[in-house]
Amino acid sequence: MAEQQKLDSHAIELVTALATEGTAPSILHITTSGLGAGLPSSLPVAFDRKSQAFKSVKGLVEEFRDAPARRKGTASTNTLASFIDLVNRHKDADSVLFGKTSWPEPKLTAVLDYDREGVAARNRGHRVVYTFPLTDEFKAWVNGSAKPMDQESFAAFIEEHAAELAAPFDGERSTYEPLFKETMATPSDVLSLSRHLEVMVSAKAKQGIRLQTGERTVEFTEEHQNAKGEKVVIPGIFMVSVPAFVDGDPVRIPARLRYRIAGGDIKWFYQLYRWEFFLREQVGFDLKQAADGTGLPSFEGAPES
Repeated sequence: MAEQQKLDSHAIELVTALATEGTAPSILHITTSGLGAGLPSSLPVAFDRKSQAFKSVKGLVEEFRDAPARRKGTASTNTLASFIDLVNRHKDADSVLFGKTSWPEPKLTAVLDYDREGVAARNRGHRVVYTFPLTDEFKAWVNGSAKPMDQESFAAFIEEHAAELAAPFDGERSTYEPLFKETMATPSDVLSLSRHLEVMVSAKAKQGIRLQTGERTVEFTEEHQNAKGEKVVIPGIFMVSVPAFVDGDPVRIPARLRYRIAGGDIKWFYQLYRWEFFLREQVGFDLKQAADGTGLPSFEGAPES
């Protein structure tokens, strides 16, 4: 009797083990030969005997991974120098640079894990970008362009941004003076004008004349002086030299000086000439500097998304 009970117990254990084994999932390895590039030689999958279905084990494996399987993500830099240094830290033989040089969103992008012809495609997911953050000084000049200002505001603006006025080069004189038929001013000319306007802020203005030298004049008259007034020479063009991007090189932009007189009141404004062109030119220079500084090929445009 005892022997029979022992056999029955063993049979139950055996049946239970076989039932458990018949429903337990197992790991199978599927070869990937002929399925294309970018795959390992075999793929581990779990086979669920109960549902007769294959399931990926990738999620379970990733849950226990101590370090990333590959580099990915996008780093953002605030200066061109930092962009070059970070790219040099992570680049390899196939890394490339892309430059979007048009306004309003210029950007340099380094794709560190880029692919090339003749080899298997890479992930293209590890990147460094530089979005050319604008300086406050450049934004002030752009935002104020072509906007009329009263005499006091205009004089204050010129005084505040005096450090960004530049003497014209000979080549700039020969280019812009014939183009605009105006005389180019030096920084001292523009500052003298602004300081004179501060004194004459309460005076009435009368339309001036154009001198034989090509300069214009405006006549200011104090009310208590009757017709007696003082003529002020108005320069037609001046040069602005201001870093457009944080820690970047100065961009030189010609500005035309204008005024409008109505009922003795005068409004002043300046117009930056083709400033988007000069900005795009500077971005192109910076793209070349980044290519030279990293030794990587560069392309105008944007990488694959």
